[in-house]
Amino acid sequence: MTALNAQRAAVQTRPAAAGAVLDVVIPVYNEETDLGPCVRRLHAHLTEHFPYPFRITIADNASVDDTPALADRLATELPGVDVLHLEAKGRGRALSAAWSASSAPVLAYMDVDLSTDLAALLPLVAPLISGHSDLAIGTRLARTSRVVRGAKREVISRAYNLLLRGALAARFSDAQCGFKAIRADVAGELLPLVRDTGWFFDTELLVLAQRAGLRIHEVPVDWVDDPDSRVDIVATALADLRGVGRLGRALLTGALPLTALRAQWGRGPLTVPSGRESLTVSPDRASLAVSPDRASLTGPATQVPVGLPRQLVRFAAVGVASTLAYLVLFVATRGALGAQQANLLALLVTAVGNTAANRRLTFGITGRRHVGRHHVQGLLAFALGLALTSGSLAVLHAVHAVPARPVELAVLVVANLAATVLRFVLLRLGMHHRRG
Repeated sequence: MTALNAQRAAVQTRPAAAGAVLDVVIPVYNEETDLGPCVRRLHAHLTEHFPYPFRITIADNASVDDTPALADRLATELPGVDVLHLEAKGRGRALSAAWSASSAPVLAYMDVDLSTDLAALLPLVAPLISGHSDLAIGTRLARTSRVVRGAKREVISRAYNLLLRGALAARFSDAQCGFKAIRADVAGELLPLVRDTGWFFDTELLVLAQRAGLRIHEVPVDWVDDPDSRVDIVATALADLRGVGRLGRALLTGALPLTALRAQWGRGPLTVPSGRESLTVSPDRASLAVSPDRASLTGPATQVPVGLPRQLVRFAAVGVASTLAYLVLFVATRGALGAQQANLLALLVTAVGNTAANRRLTFGITGRRHVGRHHVQGLLAFALGLALTSGSLAVLHAVHAVPARPVELAVLVVANLAATVLRFVLLRLGMHHRRG
């Protein structure tokens, strides 16, 4: 048995000494209203439906209301409930501290509002208990997920995950769903590398896990959004963008020890010989290699026609989705940032996502080959779009000091249409390729 298999097999052997197989962490800040019902409901569900010993850890993020006292009472009242009091805020800080201190072999967390149906908890952690997977996330973006939330949050969530796919080559579908789990041995290696202590913590952890070759299991969930959510969307979006930039620089410069992690923890290429053919599957590439006397394919590139008419149709579909995401982000941030700053933020987020989507869907390019060059071309198109839209806004505001919001949006739509034409020309020149 290799060292890797021995570490993964330890998932089944550690609970005998430590007691709990699963430790569910609930990070809270000033949640005196929701904390009691949440913990009691979760405790009842685990007691009735979870077949292994468990622990619930309330991670108090320096609350200033009655949350700390209530958490202590719950720990006294309910068996298997612990409390961790922290002196500083930050969801990432709370999760890192609670997971690092836990003796359970499988660690999880969920938001205090319990937006996710608890029936998904056992499917979430089962692959980790068995050793099949290394991390697990709930996803609201799978086809079989059932989600109830507002259009603004839906568009922002999808735009953010599209941004991650373009900027960080993320392959997981939902970075910010408050419903995740990780094996303790894996957490022990990854947590020291995660710098963020806030909302970007989840994304950074998942990107590092993916780059280290770890297996991330996804579970479709039923999700009902909490209308009383206190998350500051604008501040969180800006912090996430800074996190994407910081992590992207670290990955490009090789500042993270991913090679050593991949060698220790990653799952290597899988080769299955069969006659004259061999199927080679690499964890960080979508490639199918067949013997020279057969066909040779690289990802789904050959599935996408290179003809101009069909590319235009696909590009238009991506453009419509990008424009809708842009308008939602602009309207969501207009009041807090002002017109020009909101325009910059909305354009930047949707530009990266647009390039990633067109790269894959319109031009049929997958993998990391030339990805940097393609995104530079996308950012050039972004700069042209910014010049067009900002210039249009400046002219409009020069003519009318306080224009009506529908007029402002109409001007932006026209400017974006012009920018879209330029984007297609630039991207097609840079990405157009022919099949052999």
